[in-house]
Amino acid sequence: MGEHGVASAAVDAAGRVIAWSAGARRLLGYEPEEMLGREVGTLLTGAVPASARTCLAEASDWRGPLHVRHRDGHSVALELDAHPLLDRAGDTQWFLTATVPEPAAQLRRRALEQFPIPMALFDQDGLAVSVNSAMEAAMGRPESDLVGRRVGEAGRGLRRLPGFEGLDDAVLRVLRTGEPMPYEAWLRAPGEPREHAWLVSLSPLTDDVGEVRGVCLAAMDSTEQFLARRRLSLLNESSVRIGSTLDVARTAEELAEVCTDHFADFVIVDLLNSALAGEEEAPLPGAGPLLFRRTAQRSVLEGCPESVVPLGSRHTYDEHSPQGRVLTTGRALLYAAEDVTRYQWAAGSPERARSIDTYGMHSAMAVPLRARGVTLGLSILVRHRTPEPFGEDDLLLAEELAARAAVSVDNARRYTRERAIALELQRSLLRHHASRHTAVEVASRYRPASSLAGIGGDWFDVIPLSGARVGLVVGDVVGHGVQASATMGRLRTAVRTLADVDVAPDELLTRLDDIVLRMASETTTDDAGAADGPGEIGATCLYAVYDPVSRRCSMARAGHPPPVLVAPDGEAEFLDLPIGPPLGVGGLPFETAEFDVREGSVLALYTDGLVQAPDRDMDDGLDLLRQALAGQGHPLEETCDAVLRGLLPDRPADDVALLVARTRALYADQVAGWDVPADPKFVAEARKLACEQLATWQLEDLSFVTELVVSELVTNAIRYGGSPIQLRLIRDATLICEVSDSSSTAPHMRRARAFDEGGRGLLLVAQLTQRWGSRHTRTGKIIWAEQALPDGAGAP
Repeated sequence: MGEHGVASAAVDAAGRVIAWSAGARRLLGYEPEEMLGREVGTLLTGAVPASARTCLAEASDWRGPLHVRHRDGHSVALELDAHPLLDRAGDTQWFLTATVPEPAAQLRRRALEQFPIPMALFDQDGLAVSVNSAMEAAMGRPESDLVGRRVGEAGRGLRRLPGFEGLDDAVLRVLRTGEPMPYEAWLRAPGEPREHAWLVSLSPLTDDVGEVRGVCLAAMDSTEQFLARRRLSLLNESSVRIGSTLDVARTAEELAEVCTDHFADFVIVDLLNSALAGEEEAPLPGAGPLLFRRTAQRSVLEGCPESVVPLGSRHTYDEHSPQGRVLTTGRALLYAAEDVTRYQWAAGSPERARSIDTYGMHSAMAVPLRARGVTLGLSILVRHRTPEPFGEDDLLLAEELAARAAVSVDNARRYTRERAIALELQRSLLRHHASRHTAVEVASRYRPASSLAGIGGDWFDVIPLSGARVGLVVGDVVGHGVQASATMGRLRTAVRTLADVDVAPDELLTRLDDIVLRMASETTTDDAGAADGPGEIGATCLYAVYDPVSRRCSMARAGHPPPVLVAPDGEAEFLDLPIGPPLGVGGLPFETAEFDVREGSVLALYTDGLVQAPDRDMDDGLDLLRQALAGQGHPLEETCDAVLRGLLPDRPADDVALLVARTRALYADQVAGWDVPADPKFVAEARKLACEQLATWQLEDLSFVTELVVSELVTNAIRYGGSPIQLRLIRDATLICEVSDSSSTAPHMRRARAFDEGGRGLLLVAQLTQRWGSRHTRTGKIIWAEQALPDGAGAP
């Protein structure tokens, strides 16, 4: 009850004091004669709670806290009970009793008042009845301006504050439902210099019977936690959005987009021209102006009107400018565009200075882009629409984003450079315009992969062979990148070398397999001199040899997809060719198969990237290929386009090589052959038969050299070879002379001494013909020599 006990008083219907107790005199210091007839409202020091006004209007009991002025001027906190009384005239008079709160209650109120978290109490109408000093500070208003107002009503003019509407609705909802409610808001209170994140707790206040009588609001400033969560969320988002492609420009654009979407108004990304060119040294002081390429720019204003440098163009920053210092020191810089620094950042450019003034740029950051010790450029972030300047937290966030973007830019730059090298290597190795062959008409396509893996090791080749034959080869090296392309080049060279010595397809693949094994066993040595483990190189290959005289094709494959043969009537089928192991396995045999191929047939050789795809299996791809190739009379170039159009997506996941060849034939009037007895006397007859055939072909100008070649090759076959011996002349793009025997001993030239009677024949053949050589057959060998045809005497 307190040291003063209970104070009581009576008030008439007009609000004047009509009775004043001794307890009231002791509590407030007023004598009865001072109070009788005085309006009781003159004692109040604060606003009357809305609930009290409601009870006054309805003539109902009310109880609550009030602040009353003591006679000596200080304010006294009372717990007041008001009870309505009806007099004889029916007017309402009031009987008031008041007590000083117990010390515990005073302590609770002092704790509420001094609690550092803004708090407020609202009555049943959603009007504030009490606020603590922390709330006064947060709102920038005294309690007298806040009491009796709704949330967000500032001052006596009841002006609504932006952003508070949702909080006002939340208070009314708690009053209606009686359920506590958390509320998060990002807004600027009138007493705060900038927006803050507030975590608001709304709790219902109930009476003894559980009826909701009000709401308690407690607001916690969670700005730091909110910003930390936002930074973490932004960094997580940036890991998905930045570096989504291996494209330098796109990666720079993604950095600019993320920054302007979240905390900057204008962002530019400038990459050093030297870094884009492949140089990997940091800019040095004293090196002169730094040359940049504007790689990306983005603004909250449409069209980036703040930019004075066109996208993609080159420009400079002085090395002594803030941008130059950022690059040479490798440290980010935060600045406010005051009069002095504004023109430093303009770097001597009047256009930049005008843009800073025109758009009111007041805060900026410059952050270097560095990855793996390489300086790539810098990003500049500006605020001109957001009123708050950048802070240290923004600088840390920008540095983290720039570091992530720099790694992605460096990856894209390295990938682009490696892809360009690999493509150039592919172009230098693959013949895109094959020379004309008598045996076949060819067309080809090469499509590099569009995936992140890069250029692969697919290749094809068309190799002229002796006897008017042609070699067709398609291969695929496992892996991607420059290493795969380089390996492909080595294997392609090896195939050409082996084809030049005219080995059979199975023998060629066997020797190529040995080469791959040797390549795989090569080791590299690190800086410490320790050897790494053997590398792993794998490849597939298909090699075919077509003979236009016999119209037969022999081929073998090493782990490669089967070839397609399209007959002259348009029917397409996969050849039943035994499959050997991929190259690099070792120890397993390869098998050659021979097929009769009619003139005008089409052979299609390809790599697995053509028929394999993530959205279909191999069998479906093979069936689509067969359907695309079927049909007769189509030009080969159109056939290649139709195959790629029907089987490949716009961005194939793997490299694709396609080689199609339409077979031709050499007819009887282009080939002449004779059996030669193993008798030296028949050498003269052989020369005579050859000259007669040249006369028939109207190639008499070649008779002298041909007689010498026939004489030498037939004599060697009789002397060193064995029966059966055959002489054959072929009129193709060149005149080909072939002599076959049953010996497997290869001929070779030797240097004859001055008095030797022999040993000069093959030397003369080599000197008088375009080229000569030998090849092994299943029954022995063939020695051949070619002569160029006279002008105007091309193949018939």
